[in-house]
Amino acid sequence: MQKFSVEQGLVVPLDRANVDTDAIIPKQFLKSIKRSGFGPNLFDEWRYLDLGEPGKSCEDRALNQDFVLNQARYKEATILLARENFGCGSSREHAVWALDGFGIRVIIAPSFADIFFSNTSKNGILAIKLDEHVVNDLFDAVEKTKGFQLSVDLDQQIIHLPTGETLSFDIDPFKKYCLLNGLDDIELTLQHADEIEQYEKTRKQQAPWLFS
Repeated sequence: MQKFSVEQGLVVPLDRANVDTDAIIPKQFLKSIKRSGFGPNLFDEWRYLDLGEPGKSCEDRALNQDFVLNQARYKEATILLARENFGCGSSREHAVWALDGFGIRVIIAPSFADIFFSNTSKNGILAIKLDEHVVNDLFDAVEKTKGFQLSVDLDQQIIHLPTGETLSFDIDPFKKYCLLNGLDDIELTLQHADEIEQYEKTRKQQAPWLFS
């Protein structure tokens, strides 16, 4: 998993509440369990005018020019600004894979669905909860300022605004540790590879019939 330290990037505003995981990555793309390749199909039904299918190239598909991610001013954005209850619906990890594949490194919203929120840190994305009035102010600033960027410092738990002002945010210490060190569940386990190997050797000696 990619380490997260500081992300300075363009902000794209998704001004919709209760965005569910089926909107983030539609159900037909769940056939694959690979963790990569979902970026082109992020918000597929909103980004394109035709129906997307697994294995179908997105290069020649007609774009919905009214959708915010297709607007030139937000090209290559890495910070997603969203409304309340982002990531609700079914608990598909593919939704986070799609955001990561698109290049989103930070999501800022007043609230997140619990399982989606848990999946973000396990896949290298920093999800930040801020008070609704603060998020409203950010939406206003993004609309008024073309090329609006934020700098998000995970270690200091501070968001730097273009005005020089800062916003602080809370994060679970364990999630913070994993993000800073680029550790997902598997990589956390592999930190104890030597102990696991030694246990298996000892266990084979103690109970060889279990391994026959």
